[in-house]
Amino acid sequence: MEKKIKELEKIIKYGFKKSSLLEKALTHKSLNSDINNEKLEFLGDRVLGLVISETLLEKYPNEKEGIIDKKFANLVNKKTCSLIAKKINLKKFILLGSSHKKLERSADKISSDCLEALVGAIYLDGGFKSVEKFIFTFWEEYLLKSTVTLIDAKTKLQEFSLKKFKELPKYTFFKKTGPQHRPLFKTEVQIPNSKKIVGIGSSKKNAQQNAAAKLLKVLNI
Repeated sequence: MEKKIKELEKIIKYGFKKSSLLEKALTHKSLNSDINNEKLEFLGDRVLGLVISETLLEKYPNEKEGIIDKKFANLVNKKTCSLIAKKINLKKFILLGSSHKKLERSADKISSDCLEALVGAIYLDGGFKSVEKFIFTFWEEYLLKSTVTLIDAKTKLQEFSLKKFKELPKYTFFKKTGPQHRPLFKTEVQIPNSKKIVGIGSSKKNAQQNAAAKLLKVLNI
């Protein structure tokens, strides 16, 4: 285990004063129901949220709260944490019970939870500056991506329709095709003075986004 700890410390560019904290951060409840990473994950989630919130407020002092909130959600969600966990190959170091070692479907969640536990462990071991440095290092590319304010197509169409016609776009779900494990949804959208546009997606929400994006293109918006 000591060899694995040293290897991971090299990857994350942080050396623990208390290696027991790192070992705890890597221990899933399936291995030990009493001593595991759940509380560190709880702490790490809050620490990560604080660092990202503070960074976004400093980076975008004039941005609307709603936009900052969207950026925040994208930076701290399980998907982003899972991608960072994969980048540092965290799965290799997680200590799992035999019942979880072959459960690939839960691998991303376990890895993202472990990453948050790692954040919590670094905070307890080295303090705020240490964990801030770790987060800046591994969330950097995602923070850079957040420099562009992206408004999703559905929101953009809604804003346009309300401003021009004082009406919301009308979405009509009308078809679901494909196999049960990979369904395909079709949705129509229309605003005043426009024709109906069909959108397709893997969920109703994605189909609406697709329809809105197509209509915006037709309207040259």
